Amino acid sequence: MSDASKVQNAYGAEQIQVLEGLEPVRKRPGMYIGTTGPRGLHHLVYEVVDNSVDEALAGHCDRILVTLGEDGSASISDNGRGIPTDVHPRTGKSALETVLTVLHAGGKFGAGGYKVSGGLHGVGVSVVNALSEWVQVTVRRQGQVHRQRFERGAAIGSLASEDQPASEAGETGTTVCFKPDIEIFTGGIVFDYATLSARLRELAYLNGGVRIVFRDERESARNEVGEAHEETYFYEGGIKEYVAYMNTEKDALHPDIIYVNSEKDGVQVEAALQWCSDAYSDSILGFANNIRTVDGGTHIEGLKTVLTRTLNAFAKKLGKRKESDSNLAGENIREGLTAVLSVKVPEPEFEGQTKTKLGNTEVRGIVDNLVGEGLSQFLEFNPSVIGLILEKAIQAFNAAEAARRARELVRRKSVLESSTLPGKLADCSSRDPSESEIYIVEGDSAGGSAKQGRDRRFQAILPLRGKILNIEKTDDAKIYKNTEIQALITALGLGIKGEDFDVKNLRYHRVVIMTDADVDGAHIRTLLLTFFYRYQKALVEGGYIYIACPPLYKVERGKNHTYCYNEGDLQKTLQSFGEKANYTIQRFKGLGEMMPKQLWETTMDPTTRTMKRVEIEDALEADRIFTILMGDKVAPRREFIETHSAELDMTALDI
Repeated sequence: MSDASKVQNAYGAEQIQVLEGLEPVRKRPGMYIGTTGPRGLHHLVYEVVDNSVDEALAGHCDRILVTLGEDGSASISDNGRGIPTDVHPRTGKSALETVLTVLHAGGKFGAGGYKVSGGLHGVGVSVVNALSEWVQVTVRRQGQVHRQRFERGAAIGSLASEDQPASEAGETGTTVCFKPDIEIFTGGIVFDYATLSARLRELAYLNGGVRIVFRDERESARNEVGEAHEETYFYEGGIKEYVAYMNTEKDALHPDIIYVNSEKDGVQVEAALQWCSDAYSDSILGFANNIRTVDGGTHIEGLKTVLTRTLNAFAKKLGKRKESDSNLAGENIREGLTAVLSVKVPEPEFEGQTKTKLGNTEVRGIVDNLVGEGLSQFLEFNPSVIGLILEKAIQAFNAAEAARRARELVRRKSVLESSTLPGKLADCSSRDPSESEIYIVEGDSAGGSAKQGRDRRFQAILPLRGKILNIEKTDDAKIYKNTEIQALITALGLGIKGEDFDVKNLRYHRVVIMTDADVDGAHIRTLLLTFFYRYQKALVEGGYIYIACPPLYKVERGKNHTYCYNEGDLQKTLQSFGEKANYTIQRFKGLGEMMPKQLWETTMDPTTRTMKRVEIEDALEADRIFTILMGDKVAPRREFIETHSAELDMTALDI
């Protein structure tokens, strides 16, 4: 019998694994939380908090407390109805134990428990239980306190109940305290305060009137007298306050935020809109049942459609555009717009458990109808506002026409033709974008080392001369006339600003920014990130942008050498030598100082290098920071620098 036949015969029923209970979650955690890195770790907190928010949506909760413990645990407590604790008829266990230990068990599938909810699949709290070292749940309900402990998904003992103490009489709610399992999150279980803070603040804006308290009891967060750090997020104005916060550093065209809050066919639509005179792109945040829909969906499509139709109708009605004139494009009308759109849908259809895009077709028409009515009513009673908005939209239309003519001129000169690549580009031989990468380096010196040290098969090098244009405060016509930006657009195959990003046109799936470790290098890196974020944001959102991490030092001791990537690495290396050791330290001020072989070994070799992928964790904060740091206004930038100067690592500055 052949070896192949033996293998085939060995494959039988006993090789078919049946994973029971929460075993599938521990076996393949990425299927349920996306990743076992920092993002997945924080997702555990979001899942539990979302349950408390669902209680708020149902009208039974107005206080949520989130606490980070010194032992690496997280606790979420609310004053909702409390998880039911009576015996479940199908499982024979308490409802509490059922929702903690059974996948797809929850109160959000039928119409009885929740009218709207962000958690649809019933995997939230059970997944948290499966991926935690331990979970302790306390329920205050119907005059009693119920407690149960779980370890790695399994119940430890049965539900313990006792009468509620007189001091807590009448109080209801649920407290879930858990510690993520280090066996799952092998990279560490340290919660990032800023990441959680951004999400909790966002939830408070989306649920006006709900008070969310965030408390950090870890030693590193305590003040001089040992008190824990605590913040409270409470916004009675809801998403109107959210838009006001987003536009803090901008000049609003109209002080009154346009606000719509209405309901149709069981779908609640809430929208807040404000145009700004000093913004040249739109910033629209969409939410469905409190879930950020980063990939948009039917609700965003409905909003964009009604904005274009309504404002074009007003333009014709007020004589701003002639009947024979072409309509203003959607991007012209939305220029300078900051908007938050939040819909609450009884039976939402999301794309997967990550819920990044809403698919309900009926929501498009409902948003169109309700926002159209509210917007028209506001503009009818505020004629000065519609005049300002249309004036900006018409200016945007004229600027777009000028940019189009500039593009056509550029095209006629063959600068943006895909057949003509920039002369300074040292391309790779591979024509497969998925395996190809391009290094954007500053200057010919660094470019020379990179060209000699690279693997020519899949690594391309594009040297830039000096600092590129800051496109945060530059019109499109100037962008297309700038030599360095032309080279970037052409080399990468980015196409035209404003056009939908098509990954098929991208010539390299890893775009690596490789600059010197000094102030000028940091500035060039920031200018490049601004270019990618404002010119073609989808490039960043798709995870195609990387930052190279070249070493700062080379330490030689005898015939051995060690590369150190920061001051901490250097100090550890020196301490390992002992006090009387002889060694020499070389500080790399620029990439051009490194030999091609050194650059390859430390920064470009895929088997040994370290690179940082640029991701957008918080679109609102990213947009705000780009406006502050790269915009026209000096005062907000100065205030930001003064506020955060204490956080700088002065040893890394080139003074």
